[in-house]
Amino acid sequence: MKKNILLFLITFLFVMQACKKSEKADMVLLNADIITVDDAKPYASAMAIKGDKILAIGSEKEIKKFISDNTEIIDAQGACITPGFNDAHLHISPLYAENHILGTVSLMPPRVSSMDTLIALLKRKAEITPDGLWVTGSRYDDMILGAHPTKADLDKISDKHPVVVRHSSGHVSVVNSYALKMAGITRNTLDPPGGAFVRDAKGEPNGICHESAGGVIRKAGPKMPEPNDEEELNAFIHCLYNFAAKGITSAGDAGMSPKKLKLFESAYKKNLPVRINMMLSNSFLNLADSIKIDSTIDPNYLRLKTIKVFQGNSLSGRTCWLNQPYEIINPKTGKKDYYGIPPARSQESLDSLFKAIHDAGYQIAVHANGEREINMCLNSIEKALKENPRTDHRHRIEHCSVVDDTILNRIKTLGVVIVPHSYIYEHGSKMEEYGDYRWDRMHPNGSALKAGIPVAGSSDYGVSQAWPMLRIMSLATRKSREGKIYGASQIISVHDAIKIWTMGGAFVTFEENIKGSLSPNKLADFVFLSKNPEKVPVDSIMHIQVLKTFVGGKKVFEL
Repeated sequence: MKKNILLFLITFLFVMQACKKSEKADMVLLNADIITVDDAKPYASAMAIKGDKILAIGSEKEIKKFISDNTEIIDAQGACITPGFNDAHLHISPLYAENHILGTVSLMPPRVSSMDTLIALLKRKAEITPDGLWVTGSRYDDMILGAHPTKADLDKISDKHPVVVRHSSGHVSVVNSYALKMAGITRNTLDPPGGAFVRDAKGEPNGICHESAGGVIRKAGPKMPEPNDEEELNAFIHCLYNFAAKGITSAGDAGMSPKKLKLFESAYKKNLPVRINMMLSNSFLNLADSIKIDSTIDPNYLRLKTIKVFQGNSLSGRTCWLNQPYEIINPKTGKKDYYGIPPARSQESLDSLFKAIHDAGYQIAVHANGEREINMCLNSIEKALKENPRTDHRHRIEHCSVVDDTILNRIKTLGVVIVPHSYIYEHGSKMEEYGDYRWDRMHPNGSALKAGIPVAGSSDYGVSQAWPMLRIMSLATRKSREGKIYGASQIISVHDAIKIWTMGGAFVTFEENIKGSLSPNKLADFVFLSKNPEKVPVDSIMHIQVLKTFVGGKKVFEL
């Protein structure tokens, strides 16, 4: 009996292999320089695609066997091909033109490198905005400007509009006097939990708002006109096509709502160019079980199994909560005793929230930057697992910016995965205020890999640009825009950086068996690059161009 079963299995496998060899490809790529991110076959020169999956990968001789009269043959002309990049944590937002009433003025460097330019651009926006409505700008960099703007600067823009500009971190905002008055903010106003109104030497709010303080003012302001459905949908699709143009084929939207799900469903029907892992904001946890993705949608395009929690503050905004003080003088005390802003949520409240998410079977994705915030999150995860053990939960810490050996050991022991920043090129100079003794413990991509902790790549767009080539270069150099290295011990190889931005992103969403590497039977998500990142000077990786982007074997971008 056993011999008969063995004979059947051998025959079955032989027949299946023969069938596979007889399959013909819909598309074949030849003359390529392929980085597969598959340890079983790290490099190749040709690939065969059938439907939306990879049929085979290997040498040209091996792959030409899959060509038929109906096969589309693409000569890659020596271009480097990698798996599509997976930006595991970003914020998908509608992109409106600046002159649109809902448009926001970009204040990013190098466009804005002086306060005069910032004011001039926002004045132009105020001139075309109806009186009483918000004039908004985003992503100014205080290190480039030399300081944060204050209400005195923004008052030069308009006295007929509330004006708000957001810092590059997304966690600090600045408003003009009109906005402060509109919200009733005075010297007697108390700081909200988890936030602070920065004050001048006389105790008056100077317009700079840390964390939740900005939300207090925005909620008191006028409501902007609602875009029509088609207008909003097209603005979201514009954002997604910008991602595809940078080689992103999968993205994790951190903190979405039921309304946003409907937009993504509509975008899918218009040929969604990027696969999306949706992280539902914990404020909608009570609705999670009732939120259903349209059954006609390919589940490999829209996925909702993660709950996003905000616990703690910002690394680049210098508001995260630390064990030891920042290397700056606290203007309130004149001493070096600023530890950041404590989270609004208590440990007990966090325990309760994590238990509810964990018990419901969802993955936790929690924003935390400083050690004190991270330890609070680990405490809550540990407690949830103790009360309700669950293997391979892959609960996530987003950013996980400042660590020590104890934290890394706890992360490893608890089976947590991390999604750190890779934005030192833009934000390295902001690490100065943490002190050089901390730099080798910040953005711990290298330490995590050495410890065997799963790591995924993230731009945290719009905190930094959704630009994998720049992010990979930043991981492999740890250099700021000015050329200074922050935390040399955390430098990783270009190959490992690519792996973080491909397989790392797939693993963190439990999808490592269907994407993340160029392997047979995986989704045909891949990118053509003008040069091989592993074969050029590491400082030049950001200049590599994305030539084409394919999702499920279909071209969604071509330069």
